[in-house]
Amino acid sequence: MDVYHFKNFEMLDPAAGELRGGHELVVEGDTIREVSEKPIKLANASIVDCGKRTLMPGLIDSHVHVVLSEVVIRNLESMPLTLMTARAAGLMRKMLDRGFTSVRDTGGADWGLKEATDKGLLPGPRLFIAGRAIGPTGGHSDGRRRTDVGARCQCCNALAFSMGIADGVSEVRRAVREEMRQGCDQVKIMMSGGVASPYDPLDSLQFSVDEVAAAVEEARAFGRYVCAHAYTPEAITRAAHAGVRTIEHGNLIDDASAKLMAAKGMFLVANLVTYFEMKKHAAEYGMSSDMLAKNDLVIDGALKSLEICKRHGIPVAYGTDLLGQLQVAQSDEFTLRAQVLSPAEIIRSATTIGAAVVRMEGKLGCLKPGAFADLLVVDGNPLLNLKLFQEEGRHLSVIMKGGRFHKNRLQ
Repeated sequence: MDVYHFKNFEMLDPAAGELRGGHELVVEGDTIREVSEKPIKLANASIVDCGKRTLMPGLIDSHVHVVLSEVVIRNLESMPLTLMTARAAGLMRKMLDRGFTSVRDTGGADWGLKEATDKGLLPGPRLFIAGRAIGPTGGHSDGRRRTDVGARCQCCNALAFSMGIADGVSEVRRAVREEMRQGCDQVKIMMSGGVASPYDPLDSLQFSVDEVAAAVEEARAFGRYVCAHAYTPEAITRAAHAGVRTIEHGNLIDDASAKLMAAKGMFLVANLVTYFEMKKHAAEYGMSSDMLAKNDLVIDGALKSLEICKRHGIPVAYGTDLLGQLQVAQSDEFTLRAQVLSPAEIIRSATTIGAAVVRMEGKLGCLKPGAFADLLVVDGNPLLNLKLFQEEGRHLSVIMKGGRFHKNRLQ
């Protein structure tokens, strides 16, 4: 079993939001064995001299789509699953290159991709999967064209593979149970319209109260939870009353719905960067005027949503929700949030809060004995310069996931 002894670093403790000097850390196998303020004596360990750089936990992106490899998701309609998987492999590797050692996929990734990354067959982050995102006919997860009739084949259609349709309580129960059978960590449901879906208004209310309650009941029965795509206060309120655990996006949240979320102990997974990137590249990818109008609306609420959640004490996780070619901007979320939040708050969103979202407190997002050895060594102090997370991992000298080096410029 490999043993690594990290020395000569400044330790970034996300919970405290500060650097701490004079520590040493030992990794044995896939976990952190020891963290000490005193020198550690080991006979047979590989020394990693960090050269006064910053040692911190690996990053967590709590809202990604590793199989949605096209900004124009219509292009996925004719993509076979073999090509979908090959493209996902490249996208996952790039995420790990940027220091994201864990990601929560909220629609598309299945147990096969999770197994491949867990077993080291594909380089990539730890995957927490939702399988197919589920919504009602005509909702955000209904990718059919208006001229389509009937169901779509999943065997040669990457878009159909990543999304599902269920109508009525019994169909929702069946769909959620199927995702549980397929090994999902969370269930994703649609509760309002979306930007990238052309036919549903942003303020549309999608799954009904009874349908949401059925999804929550089935997920809880299996020891899992429900995350909900929701932008508006009405959709957020419906989700909160039904027992949904996390709200994805939430750009148009107001004080009343935020107060309810806080009372219910819910999380918001915000993702600002995707809207700014879509606006920037709208002409390149042929976004319609309707889609652009919806995009502008959620941009207006993006930073406000962070302010509202901070005011009400709602924990906000780091998420990006970037599609395909836009995923190169994954680390830009750090600097966007800096207009409202401190660097320490933003780093917590991508470490300790992300760990709470995936229910891995004490195992991810921290540097503690018994935690997974998911580590970064950063060439500088991220608390003073969040841009150190950008440029595709250029400023990361070490990326370790589960005790294995994905990158090591120090040896």
